[in-house]
Amino acid sequence: MNSVQESWVYLNASPLFHLTLTLVAFQAASWVFEKAGRNPLLNPVLGAVVLIVAILFLIGTDYETYFEGAQFVHFLLGPATVSLAIPLYRQWDKVRGSALAIGASLLAGSLVAILTAIGTAWLLGASDTLMASIAPKSATAPVAMAIAQDLGGLPSLTAVLVIVSGILGAMFGPILLNLIGVTDWSARGLAVGTASHGIGTARALQVNETAGAFSGLAMGLNAMATALLVPIIWGLLF
Repeated sequence: MNSVQESWVYLNASPLFHLTLTLVAFQAASWVFEKAGRNPLLNPVLGAVVLIVAILFLIGTDYETYFEGAQFVHFLLGPATVSLAIPLYRQWDKVRGSALAIGASLLAGSLVAILTAIGTAWLLGASDTLMASIAPKSATAPVAMAIAQDLGGLPSLTAVLVIVSGILGAMFGPILLNLIGVTDWSARGLAVGTASHGIGTARALQVNETAGAFSGLAMGLNAMATALLVPIIWGLLF
């Protein structure tokens, strides 16, 4: 019994354990997702997060200890983001031919995301700190956190809001687009990438390469637009 306990203590402290936990949790969530016919409500990222949090809570492991092992997956986010250029390159002729429409939709989407976030928080009586934290929530996490910090918000809260926005966009975005009759894959990709950045883009790539390419483009351009627009809007309003 003592040897089993000692082995568990060793495994729980090992970075390899937490890396394995991350990969197994995502594979399990992906299996459920596939078995359910790729139901967007069973998003693999959400399923993996819920499973990992539940296990860490049960075994009494804090986030810092977990991240020591999971940081290898975090490192791979950089190369994964760069690899989005491949489907974009394959769709470059279509992107170049729709430059004006892409620019207009990105500007509109970015403005709506920022103004609705600030407006909703203001109507609910949120503080300036909270409004600064939520304003850039539709940009990718590193950009959003930097913007929030510059405005006096809480980067850690912004990171949570970004992840929640991404998961909700990946879950309900396709359903909403179906309801309003948007069938063009490039338009669907732009909408998902603008609203739900990397998590939405990963979902778009699973469904259609054109949607994934336009979603990756929207994710990058929306990050730039948000970095430019949020400080301007914040200065005008506050």
